[in-house]
Amino acid sequence: MTDCKKRLSARARKQRSCSKMEDCLIEDQTTFYSKAEHYWKEVPPTVDGMLGGYGSISSIDINGSKKFLQKFLGEGQGKTGTGCALDCGAGIGRITKRLLLPLFRTVDLVDVTQEFLDKARTYLGEEGKRVENYFCCGLQDFQPQPERYDVIWIQWVIGHLTDDHLVEFLRRCRSGLRPDGLIVVKDNVAYEGVIPDDVDSSVCRNLNLLRHLVSKAGLNIICEEQQQNFPEEIYQVHTLALR
Repeated sequence: MTDCKKRLSARARKQRSCSKMEDCLIEDQTTFYSKAEHYWKEVPPTVDGMLGGYGSISSIDINGSKKFLQKFLGEGQGKTGTGCALDCGAGIGRITKRLLLPLFRTVDLVDVTQEFLDKARTYLGEEGKRVENYFCCGLQDFQPQPERYDVIWIQWVIGHLTDDHLVEFLRRCRSGLRPDGLIVVKDNVAYEGVIPDDVDSSVCRNLNLLRHLVSKAGLNIICEEQQQNFPEEIYQVHTLALR
């Protein structure tokens, strides 16, 4: 799952903003997750589909992510290895193909939509042979293998998790890291509060809440950047490196 969201007008933000994620949930958690699964089953398995109609920004996104990630990779004290990466909410493998496979020996993908993972097997081409696992699972239920990953990449998918499930997932990711491993979260951020999206059954959190949830998971933000050169009409996108 992955999506680049348009930002709301100031009036709409005020009308719809919540102080915390649970206040935005009208239905129970089961319905919140099932609606999201249904939404993504109707999305075409294309780059444009993965980016909510903003396929044209894919190269800008990948280039920004690569520049960010390469600061941490290499050899030496505190550097992150390049053995295995995990692509969370991988969709058809857009990030795996253009960011992770060029930098890591092997990659695993996890996504809740089986059709996307099936498409990834052809979309990734010859390099897809270096993908070891395709996990069809929602992140609220996914358990990374302990100490398997050098980098766990989580992009445009945390809005599909409740606050509690996001904290629990980040904790499980922490246990899935190799020594000096890194978790990267890249996502839309709201200007204030939590903005619900009824279309795809997700939320957009502000930075302060996201930072709080990261801290609650026992992780530290070691680097934080705003993605540049995205269209003005979409929410700001920030990238956070966690350990």
